[in-house]
Amino acid sequence: MKILLTNDDGIDAEGLKHLVNWAKTLGEVCVFAPKTQQSAKSRSIQIHNPYEVARSDLFEGIEAYSVDSTPADCVRVAILGMKKKFDLVISGVNNGPNLGADIHYSGTVAACFEAAETGVKAMAVSAAFHSFGNAVKNLGRVYGEIMRRGMFGFADIVNVNFPEEGDEILVTRMGPAIYSDDFEFLPDGTVKPRLVCLYNGTQDLELDTDATMTGHISVTPLRNDLTDSAAFERLKRKVG
Repeated sequence: MKILLTNDDGIDAEGLKHLVNWAKTLGEVCVFAPKTQQSAKSRSIQIHNPYEVARSDLFEGIEAYSVDSTPADCVRVAILGMKKKFDLVISGVNNGPNLGADIHYSGTVAACFEAAETGVKAMAVSAAFHSFGNAVKNLGRVYGEIMRRGMFGFADIVNVNFPEEGDEILVTRMGPAIYSDDFEFLPDGTVKPRLVCLYNGTQDLELDTDATMTGHISVTPLRNDLTDSAAFERLKRKVG
């Protein structure tokens, strides 16, 4: 199996090193990761200016490239630019969760959406802030469960979130946003966002937000199609 690894924390991030060490036990690994921190860049790409793609020797025995752009561009350069073929794309291990409506901002998950657009199945992996131990310990077991249940047979993307502690695996759906921002207006005319946690202690374990925040490993199937299917069914008849 040929596996493309990427992330949004940058090519020298701790989480990517853990991911490389695990993924190379599954097959042939190749890394295309951002040169610098690209968190919350969502699915943005660079279309106006050239950017650097350089070989990296950070991972011994692994073909790796540093891409001076976004996670989505990392996938695009590898698959569309260099014409490399992969059986699976894995993005992470992210430093911090990617849960609920916040995944719309996530560069980690965006790389998986980009992979799915090219027809390659993808898995996003995120851990609690500054705590990779539980993810490292359970990643193989979670991947085994994903394969045992044949999730990639009917899901383009699987979004996995590990709590700081807890190893029960729950299949979940996307919950509400758990983070927002307050904004501080500074004297120099700039604005500084400050992260605010919105989670209020609810425990609906069908939601990725509640499951992960209460110590469960959440596994959420995602797809690229953003169509409001219920609205489409009501509106598809010719009108006017």
